[in-house]
Amino acid sequence: MCLPKTESPIDAHFDATFADALATYETYNKHHYRPNTYLHKWWGRRCGSTFRLILKGLVEDETSQSYYAGGGLAGKIILDPMMGGGTTLHEAIRLGASVIGVDVDPIPVLQARATLTRRPLAALQAGFDEFFAGLAEASGDLFRTHCPTCDEALPLWYALYGLRRRCECGEVLVVDSLIMRHEPNGTTLRWCPECGLLRNGGVHQCASGGVRIVEKGQRDCLQCRRPYQELTDTPFYARYVMLAVAGHCPDHGLFHKSPDWRDHAVQARANDRRATLALPVEAFRVVAGDKSIQLENRNVFNYLDLFSSRQLIFLDEAIRRLPDGDPIVRLNLGLLVSTSLEFNSMLCGYKGVNKRRAGAVRHTFAHHGYSFPYTALENNPLYPRRASGTLQKLFYSRIIRGRRWAAAPVERVLDGAKPAFVPVPNEQDVGLEVSTAAELSLEPRRFLLLQSSSVVLPIETASIDAVVTDPPYFDSIQYGDLSAFFRVWLRQLLPGAADWGYDQTAAAVSSERASSSDGHYVASMTTIFRECCRVLRPDGGRLIFTFHHWQPRAWAALTIALYQAGFSLVNRYTVHAEHPMSVHINNMRALTHDSILSWRHGRAMRLHDGRGRRPTITTTVTGLPSHVLHSWAGFWSNQTSRPRT
Repeated sequence: MCLPKTESPIDAHFDATFADALATYETYNKHHYRPNTYLHKWWGRRCGSTFRLILKGLVEDETSQSYYAGGGLAGKIILDPMMGGGTTLHEAIRLGASVIGVDVDPIPVLQARATLTRRPLAALQAGFDEFFAGLAEASGDLFRTHCPTCDEALPLWYALYGLRRRCECGEVLVVDSLIMRHEPNGTTLRWCPECGLLRNGGVHQCASGGVRIVEKGQRDCLQCRRPYQELTDTPFYARYVMLAVAGHCPDHGLFHKSPDWRDHAVQARANDRRATLALPVEAFRVVAGDKSIQLENRNVFNYLDLFSSRQLIFLDEAIRRLPDGDPIVRLNLGLLVSTSLEFNSMLCGYKGVNKRRAGAVRHTFAHHGYSFPYTALENNPLYPRRASGTLQKLFYSRIIRGRRWAAAPVERVLDGAKPAFVPVPNEQDVGLEVSTAAELSLEPRRFLLLQSSSVVLPIETASIDAVVTDPPYFDSIQYGDLSAFFRVWLRQLLPGAADWGYDQTAAAVSSERASSSDGHYVASMTTIFRECCRVLRPDGGRLIFTFHHWQPRAWAALTIALYQAGFSLVNRYTVHAEHPMSVHINNMRALTHDSILSWRHGRAMRLHDGRGRRPTITTTVTGLPSHVLHSWAGFWSNQTSRPRT
C-alpha cells in the first residue's frame, strides 16, 4: 500500500543558519533563555530555540510559521517518548499543541508537572516564605559565624575545607591552591603552608598546633619522602577539615577568615546532632552503576556520607517541614530542595582562586559525573542573600523568574550588537494536566505525563501528529545512574509523587546491560520507534529528533532501529548544540553540533544474517539495503564534516 505523500514544511526546509545563530547564544547559558524548563537538574538538555524551530516546521498556516509569530499548533498532539528535560513539551505547549511526555525516570515527570501546571506566584511565594522561615528557625543557628572586625554574629556564607591525607610524618591538608582569593585591592589571600592560617601579606606569625597544607600537585611528603595516602577508611564528609569561612558584615562588608573556636564549636555541635537524625540509612545506599561506581571506588557506599553534618540536618528538617497543603506548591518546593543538592554537598569545589569567578561554587555535576575536590566548599543553603546555590537564589531564578517568563515568553532577536529580546504574542508555557490521551483533543495546551517505558503506550493508533524527541546517547552517559543522587532524597521529600521503585533496566541505555549494550540499545529503540510508528498519523505524521555521536556504530544502531520499526528518512539538517567551553566537554574535541533527522512511515525491514540469527551491528551495517546505507552515510558524513570546535 502506498502512503499519501502529505508533506510538512520541515520536509523541504529548515533554516539551519538562523538556528545556528540562536543556539550559539543559547548554549552559553541555556537556563537564561528558557528558565521555566530548568527547575531541577537534568543532563543533556537541547536548545529550546532549536526545538521551537523544529516545531515551527510542522505549522501549516503560513502566517504562523515565523519564529517570532505566536502559536501555530493548536489542535495538534505532540509526543515525546523520551522526554528527559522536557524541552519538547514546553516548546509545543507554547505553540498551542497538546503534548504527551513519557520517561522511565520520575524526575523528568515531576519537573514537567511542576513547571507546566499553572499556580499563582503569590501562592508559590507564600509557601516558600513559610517553608524557609521554618528551616531557618530549626537549623539556621548552625550556619553562623562572626565578623573578624566587630565580632558581630552573622550568617555564614560558605566554609572552605582541605582534604586530609596521611604520610609517615602525620596528616596534611591538600588544597587546589595555597592562594585562596585575589582581593579587589590587588592583594592575595593565602593559606600559610606551615600552620594553615589565612594571611594577606605582611609579617605572619605561625600559630601553634596548626596543620600543614600542600597543593594538589604535591604527591610525596618532602620530609619522609613517602607518598600521601587517602583516608578511605574515614566517612567522606570527615575526610575534610575546615580552613576558612566567609560572610558579609553590614558594616565591614565581605570577609574571609580562618575559623575560630566558635566556628569549630558549631561544627562539633552539628556532628553530635548528626548522630541523632532518623534518616533511613538503607534508603541512601549507593547502588553501583557506570557513574556511581566512582563513589564506591572512593569507599563511599552511602549518599548520606557526601554531606556535611550541617547540610544533613538542613535536609532532615526540609523533609519534615515541606508544606502539605497545595500539592503543586509542595512539588515545586520539594524539587527546589532536591536541585539545591548540586550546590550543597561536600562534592562541591571552589572557584575562588579564579579572579573572574571569586567565590563561585563548582557544583557537584560540573563534569557530568562525580568529581572529588581538594578544596571543598560547604555552602549555606539558608544564606539570606541570593548567592550561588542558596534556596533564596534558586527560588528566584528557577521558580519566580521561570513563572514570570512562562506567562509572557520572550525570544532573542539577532539584529544589533546588544542582546535584545521581544515578547511572543499569545503564548504561555503552561497547560492543563489530563489523565488520558483521549482528553488531549478537547482544547489546546493540555498535557499527559507518563512515568513508564514507551514500549507500550496507552495511546490510540494513528492519533499523534508528530513525535519530537532526543533519544538516549547510545553509550557512556548514564543519566539514570547520576540522578540517583537526587532520587534518594526526592523519595523522602515526595514519597507519594512517583513510582520510586521503578525498573531502571527499562532504560535504553542501562548499566545493567553494559555487557551487551549494542544489542540492548537496538532492541529497545526498535520497540520504542515501532510504537511511535503505530501511534503516528500515517498521512503526514513525522518522527523528528536530534542526535550526535562520534561513533559510526551509534549511528548504525539508531538507523537499524528506525528502519526495523518502519521509518524512512525524509531529510536531515545540522545545527549548533553545545558550547565548546562547557566544562564537561572542554578540551575533549567533542562534537558541538546536532543532526536533526526527520522520518516518515516507510516499509519495515526484518534484518537477519541468512542463518536465522539476529546479527550484530557490525555485520548488519554491511548487509543493509543500498538505500538504507545511502541514507545513513549521508547524514553521518554531514555530521562528521562539521569542524571539531
